[in-house]
Amino acid sequence: MDTIRQRIESRALAPGAKVPSIRRLAEALGVSKSTVVEAYDRLAAEGAIAARPGSGFYVARRAQPLTLAEPGRRLDRTIDPLWIARQSLETPEPGAGPALKPGCGWLPADWMPDPAIRRALRGLARSEGEGLVDYDSPLGFAPLRRHLAGRLAERGIAAEAGQILLADGGTQAIDLIGRFLLEPGDAVLVDDPCYFNFLGVLRAHRAKVIGVKRTPSGPDLDAFARAAAEHRPKLYVTNAALHNPTGASLAPQVAHRLLTLAEAHDLVVVEDDIFADFESEPSPRLAALDGLQRVIHIGSFSKTLSAAVRCGFIAARPDWVEGLTDLKLATSFSNGALAARLVHRLLTDGSYRRHVEGVRGRLARAMGETARRLGALGLMPWVEPRGGMFLWAALPDGLDSAEVARRALARDVVLAPGDVFSPSRGAGRYLRFNVAQSASPRVFAVLEEAMRA
Repeated sequence: MDTIRQRIESRALAPGAKVPSIRRLAEALGVSKSTVVEAYDRLAAEGAIAARPGSGFYVARRAQPLTLAEPGRRLDRTIDPLWIARQSLETPEPGAGPALKPGCGWLPADWMPDPAIRRALRGLARSEGEGLVDYDSPLGFAPLRRHLAGRLAERGIAAEAGQILLADGGTQAIDLIGRFLLEPGDAVLVDDPCYFNFLGVLRAHRAKVIGVKRTPSGPDLDAFARAAAEHRPKLYVTNAALHNPTGASLAPQVAHRLLTLAEAHDLVVVEDDIFADFESEPSPRLAALDGLQRVIHIGSFSKTLSAAVRCGFIAARPDWVEGLTDLKLATSFSNGALAARLVHRLLTDGSYRRHVEGVRGRLARAMGETARRLGALGLMPWVEPRGGMFLWAALPDGLDSAEVARRALARDVVLAPGDVFSPSRGAGRYLRFNVAQSASPRVFAVLEEAMRA
């Protein structure tokens, strides 16, 4: 396959030219004819060549663009809400080696339960009637929804299986809620700082995003009340537990007054709880206190299980679930049926519980070690998190986190500058560290160099 691709890309084989016969290429490369047949079939499937019955294989008429290398990272890109996602997901230039990603928002691949996932996949493949080819039901795989209802009940959230809608991850869940409840120009309150993709999704819906100062115990309630009175927002989107990016958790007294303010100003609270399983001691959940009347609760397994297995859920009051289900059908028709069945197997065979217990311990150790190393460089944590993967730390006075991040990126270390998370752009001294991705001493060596520069 590589031999033919190289001849096409170098224009040695022009569009429409006949490729070597199966016998000729087999002799030239010293492989069997069946190997060449397989290679040509795959090249035809990807559109590089086309078969002409009785004549052989020919280069596709439409030439592919001449490409010498994959595009690398652009160091001059504007640092906006999606900057971290772009830099963390892009591939380094050839020869640069793997990038270190203390600024990304997921666990390292070797922390994930790869053997358990493979076992579950093999089990699904062997089982008849597991829905490997059909669309899922409108709400999603019923056994998983029933199991999720039990998990929510353990956190004090009363939701029947019929109040749970499966989605392809937490981002799709927020997007569906935005489509369902927002019109262009509607105001939405978010924490300042908040998860950067809240800003990206809300701006895609043309919402007016209003930041409310975040404190270690929750939003600044006086600021929240003022913003609600002035802007008449439709939604407030937040993480109640293990807040992203600060790692803080909501205090009970703040949670109660927050719900009182939400009712007084008739706004809906969207509680994104995707880090719930990283929490050793459960903190208050707004959905539990509210009874899912004006709180919509979101969960996902992308951070705790696998980013490749896109499976999340929405728990809400029945009439809203009805409307959200219709919207899901209109925009994506279904969710990933295979992903839902895979997650259900892992939740019910004990694999997930054992995995999460181990991860919590590793995160606690990594949190202490990362805080120690950052302290040695003069970075001060904003709060001591009760769990999770994020540490929000302030640089010494006079340093700009965006400039530090750019200099580190030139050395293939992806940091998370504070203003990416801040609607007001008021977090220029802060960096968010993923402690699970901060094990390499090189992270801190490059950080120190960037700070000095």
